[in-house]
This record gives sequence, C-alpha cells and structure tokens, in this order.
Amino acid sequence: MKATFARRSLTTAIAGATSALLAVTAVNAQAARTINLGHTLSDSSHYSVGADAFEETLERLSGGEFEVAEHPSGSLGGERAMIEGLQIGTVDVVITSTGPLGNFVPESYVLDLPFLFKSYEEARCVLDGEIGQDLLNKMSDHNLVGLAWSENGFRHMTNSVRPVTSPDDAKGLKVRTMENKVHMEAFEQMGVHPTPMAFPEVFTALQQGTVDGQENPITVIVATKFWEVQDHLSLTGHVYSPAAVLGSPVLLDSLTEEERSWFEQAAKASAEATREEVSRLERDGVKLLREKGMTVKTDINKAPFQEAVKPAYKIYTDQYGSEMLDRIRASGC
Repeated sequence: MKATFARRSLTTAIAGATSALLAVTAVNAQAARTINLGHTLSDSSHYSVGADAFEETLERLSGGEFEVAEHPSGSLGGERAMIEGLQIGTVDVVITSTGPLGNFVPESYVLDLPFLFKSYEEARCVLDGEIGQDLLNKMSDHNLVGLAWSENGFRHMTNSVRPVTSPDDAKGLKVRTMENKVHMEAFEQMGVHPTPMAFPEVFTALQQGTVDGQENPITVIVATKFWEVQDHLSLTGHVYSPAAVLGSPVLLDSLTEEERSWFEQAAKASAEATREEVSRLERDGVKLLREKGMTVKTDINKAPFQEAVKPAYKIYTDQYGSEMLDRIRASGC
C-alpha cells in the first residue's frame, strides 16, 4: 500500500516536473526573437557559409534568445534595396558586396579602386586593422552599423563573345558591373560598355544576351553557375572585392551592450568562415569551371589593364581626397 502510494507520488512528481520543463521550453521558444538575414547569393554560396556561422554563433551565445532566418538568392531584394531595408529596420542583417555600399557610405569607394591590393594577405591585413575599423565606424554616420569585413575575392571577367587577355580584347563588350561609379569608370577607360544592374537580374540578362559578360570573383561565378551562360573566363584579378556584414541600427540600438556584443562576435565568425570558403574555392573553383566547359585564360599581362584604369584613381581622389588611399598605401600590409 505504502509502496503503491510512493510510486504514485513519484509518478506525479515526474509528471509535474516534465510539465514545468515543457512550459519553460514553450515560453523560451515563444520568446526567441527572429533575426532576418539577407544576401543575394544562393544557399550553397560562400555567403551562405557565412550566414550559417552567424546563425550558429548568435544562437549559441544568446542561449536561443535569438534565432536567425536566412533569406538567400535576393529574396529580400537586391543589395541596394536590402541596405535601404537596414536603414528603416525592415531587414536586420545583410551580407553584401561593397558594390552599392558607396552610394550610402562614400568613404568605402576606396576599396573598389582597381589593382589596389596585390594579394589576399594584404587586403585582409588592411581590413582587419585600424583602417578597416575606421571604415566600419563611418557607417554609423549613414544610419548603418558596420559589424565586420567579409569577403568575395578578386574579381575576374567572363563573357560569351571571345577570350580576353588584354584591354584591346575587352573593347566593345557590354559588361554588367555593380552599381558603383568607380568600377564603371575603370571599365569605360578600357573601352568596355559598363551596364549596372542588380545582381538577381544578371543571369537572365546573360542568358538573353542583354549583356555580353560580367565580372565577379570565382566564388560568385561558381555559386551562380555562370558557366551555363558564359564561355570565357579571364583571370584579370582587377579588383579585390570585400563584403560587409551590416546591421540595422533600428535593431542594434535597441539591444543591451551584451546582446550587441553577441551580434559583433557572430559577424566576425561569419567573416572568418566566409574567407575560409573563398580560399577553398580559389583553389578548386577554376578547375571546376574548366570541367564545366569554360575556356580559362590565366596568362594575363596585368600591366596594360593597370595603365588603362589609372584615370579611375584621379576621379576618386578629386572627389574624396587621397587621405584614405594614402593610408592604405602606407599601411605596411
């Protein structure tokens, strides 16, 4: 009799504890705040690798207080539209190229100057140092929060018309560029017809022949399967293309100091994971593109390209001065 009562009491206690645990879990699940993270590349891209690292880090540090919903492939709009969304709080976090960023933060245009960096080591050294942090800090003057510098890689040219190994080969080609006047001026100096358009429109434009080519890092060329609509790849390496992890001030200004630090750590983890994926794709991507049928030109004499794009530097310094450019050149990286 006593044993039966004891068993019943134990069963009741276990049931009560289980109910309490389920209730707490339900409350915690309801309390989790969803963070909408957008980017324009596919869910198999290096951006998505970075998004996964952001999600894992933020959810771990916050103990589930925040959960991340990734929106790839431009499902929240092009990069310019998403940056505008950050400013008004309709988007929480964006991983973006610097292409449209100069329209919001003119100081960042310096990073888009052609042949500014000679290697990944040099570019990462600058962006991870005082100069990179100063540029991130300047974003707050334009109603954005710069969380970390991520990466796309060195940009190369593709087209469906002919192999390109010199600026003369590129003359007359209609090439999609980012909405970035420094990039556009550089291509105009090579005799190319730059055609800016939002990234989600590019594949169809190439497919329909609206433009002859485009320029992007190996990471993007692979992720977007441009081999399906482009025949020729030229490893010009004409611009190092960083990416930025940006946050909405509407969100981040509402957080405690500790919560904000979680987002900063998640952004740094995202950037590190993305860079690792960029390095992997730089090793393996060209081989894959050849296997997919692209003709790849590696014997590029960069000197004529460098000479052709020199006027882009003057356009930049005339408008924004040479202070930031001089700092990068004198950085010792």
